[in-house]
Formats: sequence, C-alpha cells, structure tokens
Amino acid sequence: MNKQNLMHGSIFVMLRKFVESNYDYSTWMDLLKKVGVERTSYPMHGMYPTDELFAIVHEVAEKMEIPVYDFMEKFGEFMVPDLIEMYKDYLDPAWCTYEMLIYTEEKMHGAVKSQDKRTSPPKLLVTKQGEKRLIINYTSKRRMSGVAVGIIRGIARYYQESDKVTVIRLSQPAAEKVQILVDFE
Repeated sequence: MNKQNLMHGSIFVMLRKFVESNYDYSTWMDLLKKVGVERTSYPMHGMYPTDELFAIVHEVAEKMEIPVYDFMEKFGEFMVPDLIEMYKDYLDPAWCTYEMLIYTEEKMHGAVKSQDKRTSPPKLLVTKQGEKRLIINYTSKRRMSGVAVGIIRGIARYYQESDKVTVIRLSQPAAEKVQILVDFE
C-alpha cells in the first residue's frame, strides 16, 4: 500500500474526538460497525487505510445530514486546537493567522514528515498577494480540501481573527489541486 492509501492515526483519533464531541462513544462504535471496521481504536502513531477514514466520514456526514464537503470543513476547524498543541514547538508565539498560513508547509508539515517518514500531508504552496491576501494551492490525491479550508478558518478562530479573515475556495472541492483565497482586513 502506498502512502496515499494510508492515513496517520492522529487523523482517526481526532475524527473520533469530533464524533464523540457531537454525539458519544457509542455513536463512534456504531459508525465503525456500520462501515465494516473491526478495530475498536486507532492508536495515534499507526497508519490506517484512507478508505476507512472516508467510509467513516461519509457515514458521519449522513448522520449530521450535511454534505461530505461541509463535514470536512467542520472537522478541519475542529482539529485546529489539537494541531496547534501537537506542533507548538514549531510555532512562533508571535504568529497570528497570516504567519501561521505562510509557514504551515515548512514548519508543521515539515515536522509531520520528519517525525514520521510514512506520512504524506497535502502539499501547500502559499503565495503572498500583497499584505492582505494569500493564495494557497492545495495538492493532495486524497482530495480533502474541505479539511484545509476548515483548518484555515479554525486558525483564524484560534487567533480570534475570524471577523478579519475571509476564506474562499476557488476550485472544485473534490479536485486534487484546489486554490484557496484568504483575505485579511
């Protein structure tokens, strides 16, 4: 199985936490059973089939009665506090949303890849267009741009800048390459 077909356990751990924060533990177990997953947990540092993640995501989105893309955005936003806690050693305390987005690929994704060579986070190419605009080119065969958009919104919320940051996806959500516009007031 190649890297694109496996997902790091941390994503499954955060997905479980998201499900349990909206429902409860028994809902998580019911979802696993419904999608045919026999394991009852996903240890943080394991690697698991991406298809399992997508099967669970589709079931949760259906349960929440929202489109999968919207679920992915909500999940991405939910993950931000945990991601910042996990990678705080790589972050500058003086950063806010703008800097965090500029340095995510280098600092956070760099840390992910150096800590575990088996991982393959999405590629983010961030281009400055003046002092108040970023264009983020997201590339991933997993096609999870909703998570990226949610993370961007979650970062703005984390830094209490939601009212100053506008996030617009410029490409089709299910594409392998998605362009995301981020404007700052």
